[in-house]
Amino acid sequence: MSSARPIRVTAIRGRIRLGSYGVGSKSERDTTFIETVDASYILRRKTGPVFDDTMLTRYIGHEVECDGFLVGRTLLAERINTID
Repeated sequence: MSSARPIRVTAIRGRIRLGSYGVGSKSERDTTFIETVDASYILRRKTGPVFDDTMLTRYIGHEVECDGFLVGRTLLAERINTID
């Protein structure tokens, strides 16, 4: 199974942080990550913009629980709830 195939996930918990992505490449940018116990994923809202989603900044530094889809190393969130 390809890691790019969407996988439905529920109740993924982690802390949100802002970090660098693609350092040294044309894709280099600051983006929002969710740090779980097992992995770090780029966090996007399923219905949000690909870059500079200002709606996600309110979660930085908070513990959250998300439902959505994992696509490779990206979590496309349909639901994000703060839990701390």
